[in-house]
Amino acid sequence: MFKKEIIWREILYQTLEKKHNNFTQKELAQKFNFSLSTVFNALKIPRLSGAIEVKGRFFRIIDKHKFLNIWATHRNLEKDVIYQTRVDLPVQKIEGQLPNVAFPTAYSAYRLKFNDSPADYDKVYVYIDNLEEIQKRFPIKKGNANLIVLRADNFLPNYKPFPPLAQIYVDLWNLGEWYARDFIEGLKDKF
Repeated sequence: MFKKEIIWREILYQTLEKKHNNFTQKELAQKFNFSLSTVFNALKIPRLSGAIEVKGRFFRIIDKHKFLNIWATHRNLEKDVIYQTRVDLPVQKIEGQLPNVAFPTAYSAYRLKFNDSPADYDKVYVYIDNLEEIQKRFPIKKGNANLIVLRADNFLPNYKPFPPLAQIYVDLWNLGEWYARDFIEGLKDKF
């Protein structure tokens, strides 16, 4: 994931889940140990599109849905895939056997977080930074992959046990399965 996406995730997490709407570039730079220019550049697209408003040293979100959709269209989930395999188990059994260091996202995160599922699904997407445990539990097997492992960034563990709602949303947005739409609509209701 790009640095700008890490910044966008934090802003959207604070806005959607913590109801915090005012930020400074300096706070974000310090939080992630990024340069001020990195934060400034991450805010260019949301600022130009009218999703944020900059006033002096502060900025605030004025259209969280627009901001969310900006990230969703810029997200390239495919580039973060580091492992895929076929597991001949129902998805809930796969989810139950995931190591503690794994962060379910997309369909699994929605079901586990809200104890609900807008549609049946047959793939498990998960973030992890160390493949060893996943590979032990779920060795490579040919066939249509139903366990897809994504590279976790260094800051994702700060949001344990699930990625923020914004992250789940943009991940769902980038999936091609027909049922992703049902999950996206269900997640919109949670905002």
